[in-house]
Amino acid sequence: MPRRANVVGHLLTLLPDEVVELDGVRLTSPARTWLDLAAVLGPEELVAVGDSLVCEHGQGHPFPRRALCSVADLREMAARHPGVRGVRKARTAAELIRVGADSAPETHMRLALVRAGLPEPVLNHVVWGEQMWGGDTAPVLWPDAAYPQWRLALQYDGAHHNGEEQYLKDIRRADTTTRSGWLELRVSRFDLAGDRPAVVSKVRAALESRGWPAK
Repeated sequence: MPRRANVVGHLLTLLPDEVVELDGVRLTSPARTWLDLAAVLGPEELVAVGDSLVCEHGQGHPFPRRALCSVADLREMAARHPGVRGVRKARTAAELIRVGADSAPETHMRLALVRAGLPEPVLNHVVWGEQMWGGDTAPVLWPDAAYPQWRLALQYDGAHHNGEEQYLKDIRRADTTTRSGWLELRVSRFDLAGDRPAVVSKVRAALESRGWPAK
């Protein structure tokens, strides 16, 4: 176990499949790393890490992505180590992990909506519509999160959306959303801040405008 200034060593008992090799370096597997992080991360941060590990997009997505592990892998990892520190937190987090979130803010947005009692949005939803040049229908939108029943698309705009090129892409995306009969709701980091994030009221209002029967 390493002993030096500003270094804290830990002894771990690892099963053979919990160690992988990357570029000649031995590392803990994605699922095992996630379980170890349960000892130091908060519940929501642990869900965000899990979302990142399992995120994948198919070949039809403009940015295909392969998952590093599955939700089942994470659940199995927590189940095989009942005595490790943070395992209860890991088990709870595993039930909240979903495939399709590209960033931690997208995870925080989804969790805030669910905590507030709103319907859970769908991730990895593809909107089909007419292409700008006509012809057969094709995939035209890939919302960060969606409510297909009410045709509401949620788009989280991070810092990279401030650039001119991305700004123009966002305008085209908004035009496509309207042309497809959907409503686009853009969310910023300010909408996710605080104990009562503004995203909740924004999404609730948008859902009600689309016919959601609020209780």
